[in-house]
Amino acid sequence: MSTIAAEEEILRRVLDRWKVSIDAHALAEAATLFTEDAIFQGLHPYTVGRPGIAEYYDSQPLGMVADYKILETRRLTDALILGYLHVDFTFPDRPTVSVYLSLLVTLVDGDWSIGLYQVSRLP
Repeated sequence: MSTIAAEEEILRRVLDRWKVSIDAHALAEAATLFTEDAIFQGLHPYTVGRPGIAEYYDSQPLGMVADYKILETRRLTDALILGYLHVDFTFPDRPTVSVYLSLLVTLVDGDWSIGLYQVSRLP
């Protein structure tokens, strides 16, 4: 398996669990995918740590679903991978919100977790 394919596979394992949690509005599950001290920047002011992440997701409307496409990956160290994605958040009652997501996943106690999550909207 090429390095890029291995990096994408690791990102997909984390992001597929994230997507299932977001789509199901399973806030506690979504927050556990992040490190204890994760820096999280959605479309609201940033927060640090799982409680703020769960609160952010709790503010999202029921029925919101996420679809992502990995655009770029970089392995920074054996235990740190950078991902750059395009994500569409679809709602039952309003237009889709398209964003770009940068994230760092890190290996913690044998499992990959999100340590940095930053969303940006480009015109």
